Amino acid sequence: MIQIPVINFSLFTESNAKNRQTVVKKIYQACHEIGFIYLQNHGMPPDLIKQVMTKSKDFFNLPLELKQRLAWSHRFSNQGYIGLEREKLDPNNPGDLKEAFNVGRKDAENFSVSLVNFPAKDSSISTFYQACTELANTILQAFALALQLPEDFFATRHSEQNHTLRLLHYPPVQQLSQLGQIRAGEHSDYGSITLLFQDTIGGLEIQTADGKWIAAPVIPDSVIVNTGDLMQRWTNHVFCSTKHRVILPSDERVKQSRYSVAFFCHPNDDTEIACLENCQKQYPPIYAPILAGEYLLSRLQATY
Repeated sequence: MIQIPVINFSLFTESNAKNRQTVVKKIYQACHEIGFIYLQNHGMPPDLIKQVMTKSKDFFNLPLELKQRLAWSHRFSNQGYIGLEREKLDPNNPGDLKEAFNVGRKDAENFSVSLVNFPAKDSSISTFYQACTELANTILQAFALALQLPEDFFATRHSEQNHTLRLLHYPPVQQLSQLGQIRAGEHSDYGSITLLFQDTIGGLEIQTADGKWIAAPVIPDSVIVNTGDLMQRWTNHVFCSTKHRVILPSDERVKQSRYSVAFFCHPNDDTEIACLENCQKQYPPIYAPILAGEYLLSRLQATY
């Protein structure tokens, strides 16, 4: 049975060269074969994660009228509130049974003063954004070493912090109104890597190379890391961008809210995503070069 690898990331961040290389090899294998990893001992403070989950619940509990005041200004802004069913990750099915709030770097710094009913001195969102940025840069260093690149190759190309922090709420479902509707449709992520923090409700599934769907269960105190489309393009499919979805539980959990927080890492907009030379040994480049910012806009247009 195929399972998502679980990696002790402290062996990369705290230990000797031999242990670092062991982690690098595991990351290479995981990204090449399945595109998803659980990282344990990743260094993100548990209390901070808990604070952000609480902040997320508080926001989504606000009246819809207040949340709509913070809705996207236009479809390419990628910032603000996204209402229930507005996003359709799978174009062949109805809109997703979720609502979300997207926060960029500048918005993270001002999050506490920009939302109605939130304490002005609470900096948990900004602190969390920066902690995720630091963790992502360390993971990107491991990715670079796994591909036999200079350790800072990817991190320097993410220096502008064009990342998106997404708070997600999947409301309770009493009865489905549309056939084929689930909490998040089948999709791949658009950027380089994604960090995902989830509650205990579950429902995340990933698609294996042979087309089967397997559960990505909740492992306490771990963060899920998956590779996105731009990493797949960069590496000529050496690292795969894996399709995933969030289904409705088949038990009483369907009547409970599900919360998660995703941190989508995106290269600087003017970074050219061209096939890496050492990823052309087996196959010629699959994709033409594209700027990271242009690719993101094209995917947002397709999704919204």
